[in-house]
Amino acid sequence: MAARGNSLKRRLRSTGGKLLRRFRLLPGGVPDGLGDDDRLGETVLEGDVILYFPDTLESLYQLDDWFGPLRELHRQRGVTIVCMDSRVAAALREKVEMTVITVARDATLDALILRSDIKLILYVNYNPLNTAPLRSRSALHVSLLHGDSDKGVSVSNQIKAYDFSFVAGQAAIDRLERYSTLFDARTRCIPVGRPSLDTDRATAPVRSEGAPRTVLYAPTWEGGQASVAYSSLLTQSEMIVRSLVAAGLHVIYRPHPLTGVRVPAFGEADAQLRELLAERGQEVAERHGIQQDFARADLMICDVSAVATDWLATGKPLIVTEPDRAEGGPREAATRLLQTTPRLTPERAPRAGELALEQITEDPLRDQRRDLTEYYLGDTSPGASLQRFLGACTDLTVLRDQLWASIQEEGSAS
Repeated sequence: MAARGNSLKRRLRSTGGKLLRRFRLLPGGVPDGLGDDDRLGETVLEGDVILYFPDTLESLYQLDDWFGPLRELHRQRGVTIVCMDSRVAAALREKVEMTVITVARDATLDALILRSDIKLILYVNYNPLNTAPLRSRSALHVSLLHGDSDKGVSVSNQIKAYDFSFVAGQAAIDRLERYSTLFDARTRCIPVGRPSLDTDRATAPVRSEGAPRTVLYAPTWEGGQASVAYSSLLTQSEMIVRSLVAAGLHVIYRPHPLTGVRVPAFGEADAQLRELLAERGQEVAERHGIQQDFARADLMICDVSAVATDWLATGKPLIVTEPDRAEGGPREAATRLLQTTPRLTPERAPRAGELALEQITEDPLRDQRRDLTEYYLGDTSPGASLQRFLGACTDLTVLRDQLWASIQEEGSAS
C-alpha cells in the first residue's frame, strides 16, 4: 500500500495546530483541544453521568441555569463535566465541585464512556461537536438545552439526534408536535419544569416606602441568523427605556451574554443603552444570577426567548416585544404565551411606560398567566421541578441498564 501523503507535511501541520492552540491563536468559537487525553488512559470516572460541553468561553453562560440542578444530581449519581476547551475547563473548576476534564480525541472519549459504564450523557445545546459522544451506544443521550422558548431553535430538527429531551412542560411538547415532523414528542420528551428555579430561587427584597416600581428589561441577542433575530435592542431599546423612566419606573437592564458577538451594531447599541441608563441613574445587571433580578422586578419586558418562560414562575406581569417584520426576519410560532401576553411593537415602544404601569397596577391578565404557568412549567411549587428532574434522571439510568444488558446478552448469544 502506498504511503499516505507526506509524513513531514503531516507532522508540520500537526505541530502548527498545537502551537495555535497553545498560544490561544485559534478563531473565536473554536475549542483549543488541549486535552487531558494522555493521562486518562486507564481512568474510570466516578458516577453515572457526563455533562458534555464542547463549546468555548463565549457560550459558558449556557451552563448557568444548570449548575444548581447538576450539583444536586452529582450528590445522587455522580456527574463529570467533559469539555473540549481547556480554558472552559479551568473556568468551570472555579465554579463547581464536580470533576471537570478536557478530552480532545474521539478515541479517548469512546473508551472513557465505555470503561466508566456511563449511563447518561447530558447536553445543553445542539453544537455539531456533540456528535463525538453521540456515537456511544452504551449510554442514553439527553438534550437539556439552556432554556425553553418559542424561538425557532426550540423546534430544531436536531432534537432527533438525542434519545430523550428534558423540556419544561406541556407547551414544549405541543410546540414540537405542531412544528416538527417524524418526531414523537410525547414519548421522546420528558417534562421536568425548570429545576434551576428551585436551586437558584431568590427572596424578594422588602420595598421601602415610596420606592419606584421596577421593570426588568432583558432583550435577547441578535441570533445566529436572520431567521432567529428576535432582539429588540436595535429597534426598541432606547424608546423603551426612555418611556419607562419618564413614567417614574426604575429600570434594570440585563443584556444577553452574546450581544454583539455576531453583529457589531448590537454591541454598539448595547454601549449606547448603557450610557443612557447611567445618565438616568438606572441599572445594568451582569454579575449575578437572573433570579435576583426576577425577585426585585415588578414586571419584565423581554423578547421572544427563554427568560419569558422562566419569568412565568414569578406570577408577575410580563410584556413581550414583537420583532421586526422585515423580509427574511424571524417568524413567530402561534403559541399561547405570545397570543396571551401584551406585545410591544416598535410603534408602541414610546408608550412602554404607560403599558407597564397599567400591567403592574391593574394586572388584568393574572388568571390567564396562572394557566400559562402550569402549561409551560407544570407544578412550580418549591422543589417540585428539581424532584422531577432528579427522578427523570434516575428513571433513565434504570432504563439504560435494562437496554444495555439486553444488547450485551444478544452479543454474547451470537
